[in-house]
Amino acid sequence: MTAEQWGRVDADGTVWVRTADGERVVGQYPGASPEEALAYFARKFDDLAAQVSLFEQRIAAGHVSAAETDAGVVRLGAAIADAHAVGDLAALAARVSALEPLAQARRAEAEEARAKARVEAVAQRAALVDEAEAVAGTDVERIPWKSSGDRLRELFEEWRRLQREARLDKHTEDELWKRFSHARTAFDRKRRQHFGALDEQRGQAKAVKEALVARAEELSTSTDWANTAAEYRDLMTQWKGAGRAARKEDDALWARFRAAQDAFFAGRNAAAESTDAEFRENLAVKEALLLRAEALLPVTDVQGARAVLRDIQEEWDAAGKVPRADMGRIEARLRAVEQSVRSAEEDRWARSNPQARARAEDAVRQLESGIANLHATLEKARAAGREKVVRDTEQALAARQEWLVEARKALAEFGG
Repeated sequence: MTAEQWGRVDADGTVWVRTADGERVVGQYPGASPEEALAYFARKFDDLAAQVSLFEQRIAAGHVSAAETDAGVVRLGAAIADAHAVGDLAALAARVSALEPLAQARRAEAEEARAKARVEAVAQRAALVDEAEAVAGTDVERIPWKSSGDRLRELFEEWRRLQREARLDKHTEDELWKRFSHARTAFDRKRRQHFGALDEQRGQAKAVKEALVARAEELSTSTDWANTAAEYRDLMTQWKGAGRAARKEDDALWARFRAAQDAFFAGRNAAAESTDAEFRENLAVKEALLLRAEALLPVTDVQGARAVLRDIQEEWDAAGKVPRADMGRIEARLRAVEQSVRSAEEDRWARSNPQARARAEDAVRQLESGIANLHATLEKARAAGREKVVRDTEQALAARQEWLVEARKALAEFGG
């Protein structure tokens, strides 16, 4: 519809707009043609319609809050009611009125969002409280104090941030804060008690270790090498069981303990070095004896080998000690020779044992007799055509022939 359909212009330039309630004056535009006057006020209507369109688009896009929607509907409604413009003001007012349900929907959405935000805020605070209570409720023996303390500070800072972002109702806020504060207080109390007890334990450990250091320093000049070394091992066991003193004090006491221990063992090593020359000479004697002993292998004359080995063993004992590093090696070589001679003696006895020989001969005779009987049975079965008996007998015969081979080998070891 054109502007002429919604308005008219008097001869004096007064411009009227037609509405459902009749005509009303919207302004004057003297000294211009009616078309120009109507066009001027039609542009004002277009501007107002553009505002309504823009507001509709912003609402549809969700860019307007509930409060802004309410205010916009009121503002545009008032602007249309008093508009100095020519156009379909009723239709424009209807469009604005149609926005009221959207404003109500926005209010409902805003309220729902606020309710959801309150629920989320409570859940976030409750999660902080639960974690704080879990940290505070951990057994004292298992609490990692530094990381747990750091975590509680982080939870407190997070609580303050959430408190700034969203306030809860006073009752809920007070209840959650009471639990949160109680958890922090319980943790601090546990920490004070733990470290107080730890300080007491460290004081006791210090006293024990000071006594151990005094004894270690007293023993540092001892020349009773074996007994003193054993006592140092006992002192070390007591040290490990004493617990830790404060780090600085513990390190200083340990340095004194180790210095005393090192002084003793350095003295023992120096004394040991003075005997090494003698032990190396003894080692040379025993290595020569080993060559004589190992020359007996393999054993062919058991009695002669036993006599020679007995002489070697007597000379071995008389040779004296050898360096500790070589003791295991040469003792193992001599034991190997002794075992070989012993095994040869046992083997000789086994071969000369008349009872064992008799058992071997009896086994051969029984197998030979059994094989002869099986041959007779086999011939009869073949003659009678008894195939199953033939198969079973052949299998039994093959097994006993294998046993006979082994039995004859055993008998041969006795010279039979």
